[in-house]
Amino acid sequence: MKYMLLIYGAEDAWTECERTACMLDSMKICDELAEHGKWIASSPLHSVMTATCVRVRNGQRQVTDGPYAETTEQLGGYYIVDVADRDEAVTIASRLPPAAKGTVEIRPLLPLPDSVSLPKYESGQQVAADAGQTRDYLLLMYAEEGAWPPEDHAPALAESVDICHQLHAHGQFVAAAPLQPPGTATCVRIRNGIRDVVDGPFPETKEQLGGYFLIRVANLDDAIAIAARIPGTRRGTAEIRPLFPLPERPHNESYPIVAVDSKSGVNDK
Repeated sequence: MKYMLLIYGAEDAWTECERTACMLDSMKICDELAEHGKWIASSPLHSVMTATCVRVRNGQRQVTDGPYAETTEQLGGYYIVDVADRDEAVTIASRLPPAAKGTVEIRPLLPLPDSVSLPKYESGQQVAADAGQTRDYLLLMYAEEGAWPPEDHAPALAESVDICHQLHAHGQFVAAAPLQPPGTATCVRIRNGIRDVVDGPFPETKEQLGGYFLIRVANLDDAIAIAARIPGTRRGTAEIRPLFPLPERPHNESYPIVAVDSKSGVNDK
């Protein structure tokens, strides 16, 4: 089963040296998971100060600076893993360095219907606008639980999948996936060497994360334009976060290469 591990923490809890060491240690865990076919994707995110939120109401686009939720602990990165069950996901979350200072929220990905598939990311594909000047952005889709009843969810999902194919045609699609409801979330923290596992999402906000899109575009304006096209912004909010570049690894160590599973819509080794 595929899970998204969302890394929350206070941004001022880490020095730059600690942050770099945390990323390098986390990358080693990714290497180990990749060797066993359990690693799918991961990345740190730039500071919440770089966040941009997009909503569409009555056909009008609303764009604001800053993160969706003003909380003490903010989303700082993510992992996507393919493991046997929740217990194994909890074990992996417990090993991640950020669990010692923050919270790892585990959310199972929602499988797409058999009739639906997302395009496969092609690493060599170029963005039509300017292939040499592109950047990856994570679009986090927030909405109130129940905002999309079943009769509205299916058409919205079909529209979102169609947008993914359009983005793929222009070399702008990397990955996307819906998440199972917030009630399926599990939070993991490590304090003084003791693991604390609790049910429920983090943070407890009115609107909860319902899925994500990972895109590769020329600039933030392009990311905003894409976010405004996604159905989720008509009833919720898209928070746009640029990915943070990984530190250079010592001794020419490599980082796992990603492809995409067209059924799940997520990167798959």
